[in-house]
Amino acid sequence: MTDRVDTPNDSSLSRLFAEAFVDREATWFCLAGGALLFEAGEPADQLYYLRAGRLGVFRSDEDGDIQFLGVIRPGEPVGEMALIAGGAHSARVVALRDSEILGLPREAFFDACEADPTVMTELARLMIRRSRQAGQREAVGDPSVFGFLAVAEGVNVRPLADRVAQEISALGYSSLVVGIEAVNVAPEWFSDAERSHDFVLYVAENADLGWRQVVARQVDRLFRVARGGQPPPQSVAATSTQARPLQAQQLVDLILLHPRDADHASGSEAWQDAVQPARIFHLRRGVAGDVRRLARVITGRSVGLVLSGGGARAYAHVGAIRALRERGVPIDFVCGASMGAIVGAGVAMGWSNEELTRRIREAFVDTSPVDDIALPLLAMTQGRKVRERLAWHFGDTRIADLWIPFFCVSSNLTTGAYHMHRRGLLRDALRATVALPGILPPATDGTDVLVDGAVLKNFPADLMRAAHNGPVIGVDVTRGRSITAADVARPESVWRWLASGQWRRGPPIVSLLMRAATVSTGRDLAASREATDLLVTPDLGDVEIRDWSAFEPAEQAGYAATIAALDLLHAPVTELRRRPKIQAPAAIAT
Repeated sequence: MTDRVDTPNDSSLSRLFAEAFVDREATWFCLAGGALLFEAGEPADQLYYLRAGRLGVFRSDEDGDIQFLGVIRPGEPVGEMALIAGGAHSARVVALRDSEILGLPREAFFDACEADPTVMTELARLMIRRSRQAGQREAVGDPSVFGFLAVAEGVNVRPLADRVAQEISALGYSSLVVGIEAVNVAPEWFSDAERSHDFVLYVAENADLGWRQVVARQVDRLFRVARGGQPPPQSVAATSTQARPLQAQQLVDLILLHPRDADHASGSEAWQDAVQPARIFHLRRGVAGDVRRLARVITGRSVGLVLSGGGARAYAHVGAIRALRERGVPIDFVCGASMGAIVGAGVAMGWSNEELTRRIREAFVDTSPVDDIALPLLAMTQGRKVRERLAWHFGDTRIADLWIPFFCVSSNLTTGAYHMHRRGLLRDALRATVALPGILPPATDGTDVLVDGAVLKNFPADLMRAAHNGPVIGVDVTRGRSITAADVARPESVWRWLASGQWRRGPPIVSLLMRAATVSTGRDLAASREATDLLVTPDLGDVEIRDWSAFEPAEQAGYAATIAALDLLHAPVTELRRRPKIQAPAAIAT
């Protein structure tokens, strides 16, 4: 490349870079997979243009978690918004694979725009399109090239990828499965295949040594595939270096295959330790619903469900889930805080509506879970009944073994930050997320003290948004009637209060503590609305937050509110973030 450069399309922008390269104003360079193009906060002194390869756009949130914003494909500009605005870059851009990039200095770019105004017009259209898509919550720059990499002997990846491709086609997208037969094709072939299909799935079996390295360098996101219930071989950690750039950006997932009749998964944490995946998916042989879930994940149509805390008002979540299932809305990811986490864990366990209702009734409705009153050294109750009921209903299930990806949050009083529970015993995570300060004793994790997730993040919709590219449904049960003076009034007669059995709900201070822990600020409410595509807020004004007997009215309120919210949608939930088929590239704010 000494006197000319080919660009992926014939737009004004591509012609600008081609001519600028000839005039030696633009520089051409290669960026190795995993290398940084620029960091957030750096000055925007160049406009970049991706000629070949793939770039990923990332941003760190206020808690330090990495958020994947999208993919930049060949023919797209990089850093244009910050350059035009004259500010610093707002995101980090990293090469997902070996990439060829052209860089044009700021002054040369504006000189070219004066000579050819169509360049700025084209960029303006791209940025307007991006802003509109963001406002309409459409996906922009989502991954479209995925790898399926076997990580153990006896795992056949090609049949799995073929089934996933069939489900992708059933969703209305074009797809292509590419295996070792493409090991000797020219580099341009990959670019042509990726430009002409909505999704490309590269597959490599365990024995395809050289091809495995090609696949790891060629994809936007990687699935490592193994057989569940078997220990990982020692070689797994060594082969992780093949996908180091993706691994560093949390773009490697794990798929564990199970027999069709498997009633539960096991041993997943060992694979979690070996592969360090961002997410774990369980697929049972012959179970079409599991493959369809994976196809929805790939195409950005997977549905994440977020359930807030709220004491007894969280019974409304049971009705919301009944409504979603009744309307055929899939639940592909689930998370929650406090009581919302307990209901969500039941969904992740695979409980039917009937089983979910029965178990919630047994654990919380039939007898109060917080009537084991204790000398209030750490809390008003011993917490023994809660521990026993969680152990009875969730047993020794580990989070990594759940059929549906699940996490919950607790509040870490030691660090002052929320704590995401993605591994370990499910019952231990749930015990931490319901440990309302003053009511239940805190949980501990090493030297850390964990209490109810509602204290710091009662509605973790933003965490669910970062977990997948599809629609997010949030059910927030904290917006009912707040406590009143009547709720915290001192009983006129303690003996009459004891005789009536109302003591089993806890003294009035319980309402005060529970409401204080689950109240949401205006900023939290705005953030929840921003992070959800469908926000359900049941009318729970008549349900007191500690009234553990109020199952029916709360469940009915959750069902009615969810049905009403679904009826207002202009499209099915899975279509709310439907990504467009192949079209001209759109800009990403960097």
